Amino acid sequence: MRDENAPVVIGIARGGVLVAQPVAHALNAPFDVCVIRKVGHPAQPELALGAVSAVGDLVITEHARDIELASLDALILQAQGRARQLELDLRGDRGPIDLRGKNVIIIDDGIATSATMLCAIETARVRGAQRVVCAVPVAPADFLERLRAKADRLVVLLPSHEWRFAVGRHYVDFSEVSDEEVRAALAGERGPS
Repeated sequence: MRDENAPVVIGIARGGVLVAQPVAHALNAPFDVCVIRKVGHPAQPELALGAVSAVGDLVITEHARDIELASLDALILQAQGRARQLELDLRGDRGPIDLRGKNVIIIDDGIATSATMLCAIETARVRGAQRVVCAVPVAPADFLERLRAKADRLVVLLPSHEWRFAVGRHYVDFSEVSDEEVRAALAGERGPS
């Protein structure tokens, strides 16, 4: 990723921020957060119906087709409310880095369903990013083509062919990242905008 011209590094909250922080530092790049919340299935909260950003960018998965429209709308509004609150908690009064005309590297701690990363790509594009690179340590191989179609470049260290893929299996410690850890990372590595 060192060949990306003057990038802005974006970590997807929460876990992606801690993975993105050392990348931003190594690239001497501005560093920011993107808050995306999963729209979980009512019967299986871990199954993503889609994902929504704090500003309302939305990606819907094939799992949403079986959900009544009114229920889906309610779930989307709940997830967007959670995303807005989390963004406010993490950013405080600092606004996002301007992405217009910039090369953006979006990093997460891993991809499970691809909905979160696809929504982050959409958010970067809406904010005017010139080029979008997605980078993750691990992802299921069957979602990579979908991501390649939306990103200008995709970097996956360990594409997995596991039948029952789980991001956490690829970490020694996959503890939940706290808001305090994210705020500290952002405060210490914000960089120029």
